[in-house]
Amino acid sequence: MTIVPAWLKRAFLRLVDPLAGSLIRRGVHPNSITTLGAVVIAGSGIAFGAGAVRWGGFLVLLSGACDVLDGRVARQGGKASVFGAFYDSTLDRVGEAVLATGLLVWFLRPGDQLFPVWGAALTLWALSSSLIVSYTRARAEGLGLDCRVGIAQRLERVLLLGVPALFVGAGSRGWVLLAVVAVLAIATTITVVQRVVWVWQKTSARAERVGADAPGPLSPDPSRNKG
Repeated sequence: MTIVPAWLKRAFLRLVDPLAGSLIRRGVHPNSITTLGAVVIAGSGIAFGAGAVRWGGFLVLLSGACDVLDGRVARQGGKASVFGAFYDSTLDRVGEAVLATGLLVWFLRPGDQLFPVWGAALTLWALSSSLIVSYTRARAEGLGLDCRVGIAQRLERVLLLGVPALFVGAGSRGWVLLAVVAVLAIATTITVVQRVVWVWQKTSARAERVGADAPGPLSPDPSRNKG
């Protein structure tokens, strides 16, 4: 279950897949796409901060396409690497921070924004929760678990912010952007809880299996049972 409809995610991926094949044939390295995606999302943050909300939304979606592309090119082109995964994850976090800074600047710009302080607070909440979502997955992977659960994973967050910003803009007095950031903050918090519960369930089940395989403390020692 995710907060973004499955059909919208499938449509987004269908747009990206042909381009991935073309990039593989041209020999484009996935790390180059990762770098481009970081530049694009930084541009999105600048656009939001400058008040160009629709451009900000467009660049968010474009950065999401880059984020999908680098993974597709790395896996399908046989160029996946440990450093590439690290580099991608690091630049994703940097991009999220720059994007959130741009949104924060937008809410605090002089103008007629609805509840600017609330908008700034919700932006910081959404950023913090988003970083924790990423951390929970990274920490789970360190424990040998592939924790890709939750209603607001990275692609969902990109679509949730980018689509309304591109097609609707900020809305009258910024209420649309305020509502989107509020939903992002709540959805990412729920995702953190979902991942914590998921990891707890998996590790508890693993501990139970290990405990069942181990001899009990009261089990008799066969070597001492002499007759």
